[in-house]
Amino acid sequence: MPKRELKPLKYKPDSLKGISQKTVEIHHGKLYAGYVSKSNEISEKLGELRRSGKAEGNQTYSELRGLKLGETFAINGVYLHENYFGILGGDGVPRGEIKKAIEKKWGSMEEFQSYFSACGMAARGWAILCWDMHEKELKQYNCDAQNHGGIWGAIPIIAMDVYEHSYFIDTGSDRAAYIKAFFENLNWDKIEELYQKAKNYEL
Repeated sequence: MPKRELKPLKYKPDSLKGISQKTVEIHHGKLYAGYVSKSNEISEKLGELRRSGKAEGNQTYSELRGLKLGETFAINGVYLHENYFGILGGDGVPRGEIKKAIEKKWGSMEEFQSYFSACGMAARGWAILCWDMHEKELKQYNCDAQNHGGIWGAIPIIAMDVYEHSYFIDTGSDRAAYIKAFFENLNWDKIEELYQKAKNYEL
């Protein structure tokens, strides 16, 4: 299996409004990079364990169980961070078909931003706008950890990291100020691209 690679930023780390260069460099260059590295390490160890013929399926504790738990946490950490960094670096002005879809579901962009922000305040890890392929509509889901709270068949469109490492350097415990800055930096052209890909995918 090819190793996962760190995806570079498409914008300069010092170009975001309200999210500092230091935060971006630590978040992208260390934390996200760590998930990429660990996901590769776990994949290698799982392959070695499988080939050894010594994979023990004990649900209380076994090396296999530990690796499989770490696998979902690490890989979801990779995927969600790739969405997070990929949709930043824009002017924050909503546009496209995704804007119309959000307004149809939530009444207005203001109502959506208010609700999504409240969800971000309520989450311990992530607030995510998804395309639910089962229900064929936009849904908002929260997860307290990368491998807790996700919905099978739901594709992230906007993944907002609300772990403290995302904002504490810049705003301290003021998460609401960070969430406001997050919206001001959204790249709605990229969000539109993700939305189109997701809603046109068939299970």
